[in-house]
Amino acid sequence: MKNSIRFLLLTVFFGLPMLLVGRPVETAVQAGAPTTRRINVPFTTAVEPDIPAAERGILWFGEVGPTTPSYADVRIIYNNEKLHVTFHIIDRYLYYDPTPTAGEMANWDAATLYLNLNGNSGSSPTSSSYRFIGQLDALNANQQAQRPDYDFAYVGNGSGWTQTGLAFETFAATQTTTGLNNQGDDAGWNITFRIPWSSLGLSGPPAQGTVWGLGLTMHDEDGTAHENRDWPEGLSSTSPATWGQMHFGLPSYTPPAGVTGDNTVTIRHGENGAVVPDGHVGGATNCGGYPPFWDTWGNFNYAGDFQINIQNQWNLGDWGCFSKYYVTFPLDTLPPDQAILSAELTMYHFGNSLPSEAQPSLIQVFSVDEDWNENTLVWNNAPLAVENVARTWVDPLPLGGAGKYETWDLSGAVAEAYANGQPLRLALYSADSARHSGKYFGSSESGVSIRRPTLEITYGAAYGFSLSSTPQLQTADPGSSAQFNVAVSPAGGFDTAVTFQTGSIPAGVSVNLPDGTVDPPGNKTITISHENPSQTTGGLYTVPIIVSGDGVERTIDLYLLVNGSQQFLPLVQR
Repeated sequence: MKNSIRFLLLTVFFGLPMLLVGRPVETAVQAGAPTTRRINVPFTTAVEPDIPAAERGILWFGEVGPTTPSYADVRIIYNNEKLHVTFHIIDRYLYYDPTPTAGEMANWDAATLYLNLNGNSGSSPTSSSYRFIGQLDALNANQQAQRPDYDFAYVGNGSGWTQTGLAFETFAATQTTTGLNNQGDDAGWNITFRIPWSSLGLSGPPAQGTVWGLGLTMHDEDGTAHENRDWPEGLSSTSPATWGQMHFGLPSYTPPAGVTGDNTVTIRHGENGAVVPDGHVGGATNCGGYPPFWDTWGNFNYAGDFQINIQNQWNLGDWGCFSKYYVTFPLDTLPPDQAILSAELTMYHFGNSLPSEAQPSLIQVFSVDEDWNENTLVWNNAPLAVENVARTWVDPLPLGGAGKYETWDLSGAVAEAYANGQPLRLALYSADSARHSGKYFGSSESGVSIRRPTLEITYGAAYGFSLSSTPQLQTADPGSSAQFNVAVSPAGGFDTAVTFQTGSIPAGVSVNLPDGTVDPPGNKTITISHENPSQTTGGLYTVPIIVSGDGVERTIDLYLLVNGSQQFLPLVQR
């Protein structure tokens, strides 16, 4: 890729630099904020033991390696009676405590589930916060049975946790050939939590759209070392604000009203200059080759593969076949200030892992918020999912049958990425249980361009207006003023007069906002005055200006820099 020159604005407050690289001040300040991870949990009318595995929402965390840490797929679904959460943990060495106590549970192979009915908020557990822990055991390791001595429940007490007798169930099973509590190679284990709504003080499931706080911890004992892995990263067991979100129901998208135009853009690798990197991680199309896998499998890279595999399974004995897919679509061909009407991902399905035994797959799409490099992408460094955003059933192809195109509705995911000025970064995986669930698709390296992953977006001009200011940041001496010319540009047929008002004005400045409305296109001159002529320190004052009309509201931040300077330097970006 050719070098491109961008300009870096270096603003200095008496030697204190603040870097603003081609983006608004508020974006630079918020950069580095932790990601809020979310799982959208589907509802089912089925009851155990007939709850379908493939239809569950899924998330993942951890790594696959020769020793700690371990890796977990977590499947979640709910029905009218209970919440069902299953950890599938890939683990080489399985260890349990034959005579556990509540306080020792987390020192062995175990899993912890955290729930907060008030969302992922609060600095300590309250009476609406719950902690459930279950440990691996030998007696029930390969049978589905209740385990009263190997699971415990807790409720928040305002500062920590109090053990309680709340009713819930755990069920555990292992995939082992050597038994437990030794250094023989195993495959892993799973544990399911079934939480009745009545144990959480509810008469039935939460309404669709409800958001709870969710935290998960995988406790891994290997005989010589112990390590915990958390979802999300940075989880604190006593701070629900550090947990992720569990949203009841699947996501949906409603296009904005009043959009004019019906334009379409197609994004596919190699067409119109588009670069669409992609790659799969895990077992690829040959289940990682031949075992043993522990030292190498998690670090296999498949850059340049012309076909990719998406595969999962309930039985951990075949974890070497698990395979995820990552792809990134640039959105820079979309004009600014548009509304997303619809977006669809299309992939060419040409084969199955074993056609004679292949089963349907419910392949799920997840948003990702991190960049990655196709040449270094592996299972152990691939980004975690931010949210599951779409799903599509993919039927197996008959032996010798023709390939077909599969589609996923990504309207909401594209709208969010576009609004944030980001490319569309995706991962594809499944919660399938069948042994031969693998589905093969053409990659961006496919020799037939139409068989490459394709994103088609339909968009139009959104009804409303956009705001700009010339300039948006002004420098001023202490006690002086600066003027800003805020322009209102209509879109989508908007022709209503708009009104201006200020948001929260920071101490130390005043704002002169002339009365009267503006008919778009039009502008208003706003004066921001600094009130302390004797100030010697530097300061950056942010003044929000709110503009509204016909139910549409927009905000633009104006910046007054006092006792500062600006210097423009060239920045080379590859």
